[in-house]
This record gives sequence, C-alpha cells and structure tokens, in this order.
Amino acid sequence: MEEKTLPLGKLNMAFLADLLGRYAHRDPRVVVGPQVGEDTAVVDFGDRYLVAKTDPITFATDQIGWYAVQVNANDLATSGAVPRWLLATLLLPEGKTTERLVESILAQIHDACEELGIALVGGHTEVTSGLDRPIVVGHLLGEVDKDKLVKTSGAKVGDDLILTKGIAIEGTAIIAREMAADLGRRGYAASWIARAQRFLFEPGISVWREARLAIATVPVHSMHDPTEGGLATGVHEMAHAAGAGAWVDRRRVPVLPECAELCRTYGLDPLGLIASGGLLLAVAPEDSTRLLAAYRQAGIPAAVIGRLVPSEEGLWLRDGGKASPLPRFDQDEITKLF
Repeated sequence: MEEKTLPLGKLNMAFLADLLGRYAHRDPRVVVGPQVGEDTAVVDFGDRYLVAKTDPITFATDQIGWYAVQVNANDLATSGAVPRWLLATLLLPEGKTTERLVESILAQIHDACEELGIALVGGHTEVTSGLDRPIVVGHLLGEVDKDKLVKTSGAKVGDDLILTKGIAIEGTAIIAREMAADLGRRGYAASWIARAQRFLFEPGISVWREARLAIATVPVHSMHDPTEGGLATGVHEMAHAAGAGAWVDRRRVPVLPECAELCRTYGLDPLGLIASGGLLLAVAPEDSTRLLAAYRQAGIPAAVIGRLVPSEEGLWLRDGGKASPLPRFDQDEITKLF
C-alpha cells in the first residue's frame, strides 16, 4: 500500500507533538526545548538565558532577506529577549540566480540587522537544484535576564487574549507583491496595490515595539507571533502550549480593510492567512485596560479578542449569537495562490 504524502504547510500539531516527545534531546540546561506552540528555544547560560530561533522564508521572494530577519526577531521579542547574533542560510534556485540577486538579499539582511542592532555572524549560501525561488533560513540568537523570560506556555486560564494592529499584515503584503499583475488586471488601482504592498513596513510585520512596551507595562503571561496558519492557528498553538482552551470573538478581531478585500477577491479566510505583524498576548483581565491604554498612547491599535478557558471547554469561534469550533489552518490560506 502506497504511503500517504503530507500536504503543504505545517505538520499536524498532534503528529508533531508526538514526534518531539519521542525524539527531543534531554539536557538539564535546556529551559525551553522543542514544543508545539513555543516560539523559541531557551538554554541556561549561567547569569542569563540564551534564546534561539530558526525560521525560513518560503512564500515571499521580494525583500526576502529583510523578511528573514524580522520574523526571527519577532519570535525573540515574544520571549522578552534582545536579539544579538544572526546566521543566515541562503538556498538559491539553479538557472535563476545572479550575483546581483545574491548581493540584494545580503544587503536586505544587513539593513534589517542594522535597524535592530543584530550582528550577522555567519551562515551558508549555495545554488541548489529543485527550487523555483530563493529560500532564506534565519537562525537568530539573543539574551534575556532570567526573571524576564516570557514563555508561550505561561498563558493562564482566565487570561484575556489581546491582538495588536490587526490581521493579516504579512499575508496582505505578500499577496499584493506577488500578485500585483493579476490585481492590476482585475481593476485594482496602482495606488491601492502600492498601499497594500507597503504593509510590509506600515503598519509593518515587526512586533518588536509592542512586545517591549507590553513587558514594560504589565505582567505578560504569554506572547505569540501568529505566522503560517494565521491568527486562528496562533491561538491553537498558544492554548496547546498552555494546556488551555480558548474562545475568540470574530467580531472583535480587527481585519484590516485591504486584507478583507484581498481575501474576498481570492476566496481566503483572513483568520488563516499568514499574520506576522499582529502580536497575540495573554494577560490577566485586570491588566488589560492598562495595557490597552499604553498601546493607545503609543499609537498602536489593539483589542481584546477573546479569553483562555479550561482545556475541557475546547476552542471556539463566536460570531454574534453563534459559536463554532475555532478552525486550525495547518495549510496557510496563502498556499491556495502559490
């Protein structure tokens, strides 16, 4: 009998959790090891923790080097760490790679590192067969004081779920950049397409600023950067890590107008669209008002979109008087286009 192949996108959470439980290496200095829902690995380095993250960029081609730095820095930000050292692996397509392309990617990496105070300390580059586009894999290391570490699993039953800025910033930027010609043929104005393309920078896919502000304002139980699989999958991951359930109020989720328009055009669900740029936080209800006020003063939109509940209550999406199981998108909605 022919073995079934796995679909495009993230591995099934239960399958991955089982694999990590059986094959993860045990080391007493590992504070946070490989776990579904945790954004980073954490190792005890004596007076502080070393925080490590690796993430590839596989959907985007435009500004791919800049993307790679930002998405890895986002995950370090969710742990409370300061990013320090980056290694980058560049896998480049045979027959399509020029010296100009390689230099442009490295220049993007350099510029993003300069912006965040990160040192590019090594990596690997090669032209390889079987690729139709460049792939950049970032490996980022940072540091955090031991009493400042934030873990995804730190979320608590009863916590409010707060989302900054809205969804889906990254997905909107990627679609506008990769599908610009098609959007033009569909009658979208060049100025509209350009505005959606600029979502990469404004409102931006970085969550560094809002993560640091949250830590400075209230006791943050958990932070998570929803990437592939969108906000809905991000909530699933946070709840799984914390051993909790959750409900999300669909009407409270801020869906950016350009995102909503592109999702209507291409038949996508914004809840499952790659969502870097919106930070998901879990804080005690008594701290929500203070955090939202700090965000408002800083000009960062934010909203309470749901709450964590006991695990036996499950994960639910409320829409007015109706409730349905919160969907999980192991295959990001953007894969329907590429």
